[in-house]
Amino acid sequence: MKLTLNRYNNLTQRIITGLFGAIIIIAATVFSEWTYFMVFMLICCLSIFEFYKLVGLEGVLPLKYIGTFNALLIYVISFLIEKELIDSKFYFFIFPSLAIIFLVKLYKKERKPFTNIAYTFLGILYVGLPFALLNIIVYSSGTYTYQLVIGLLLLLWASDTGGYFAGVKFGRTKLFERVSPKKSWEGMVGSFILAIIIATILSHYFHIMTVAQWYLISVIIVVTGTYGDLVESLFKRSIEIKDSGSSLPGHGGFLDRFDGLLISIPFIVFILKVFIF
Repeated sequence: MKLTLNRYNNLTQRIITGLFGAIIIIAATVFSEWTYFMVFMLICCLSIFEFYKLVGLEGVLPLKYIGTFNALLIYVISFLIEKELIDSKFYFFIFPSLAIIFLVKLYKKERKPFTNIAYTFLGILYVGLPFALLNIIVYSSGTYTYQLVIGLLLLLWASDTGGYFAGVKFGRTKLFERVSPKKSWEGMVGSFILAIIIATILSHYFHIMTVAQWYLISVIIVVTGTYGDLVESLFKRSIEIKDSGSSLPGHGGFLDRFDGLLISIPFIVFILKVFIF
């Protein structure tokens, strides 16, 4: 598919890849909790592998396989606990598994072992943990509810789309030029407008939250999603690359596509569990 899309311009590639990916994710999430589980576990795995590959460009030597294993372990355990297949005491299994990272590095002769350990944990925290928290969102109402995840994704995509086109058309005032020269305040306004429109539509079909609550979530997603994009831009600037990868034509890599989600999810979980459910 990647080779086929190369004949199109960047915007066309972006639209085709986005639609194809959205259909797969939405279909898997709606079909069953197990297809949801599998598709997001795959995205988590590919994203954290991409992260470890990128930090390796700076000469860092993270334990990418052990780090990926721990990220997926947290994801799997959180899903099984939220689904009530295992007891919450299994969360304690995570701690000795994480401690193994220190033991492994003890037997490796490296110049900066604790820097490598730190980046291993950063991958787990930055990429793995948000995907694990997504399981809490999908079970927020007590049972598996795809409306919340679909709604969050649609709002995030609306924010990205509104920001992209408004920024291209009207972008003049830089939002955070030091980190991302293309981000503009006009683009952020476009993000808010399209996200609010989608939130209004969602409130008519997904009654798991009120219209006011959907509006609140949309505002949080626009703000935190924008910061998520800026955080990833800062990361890419620190290692002097343009895209995190080339797996997704028109979008770059998996971190480029899901960067907003990684920062948004912790805030959404907080709002849902403390104030809504």
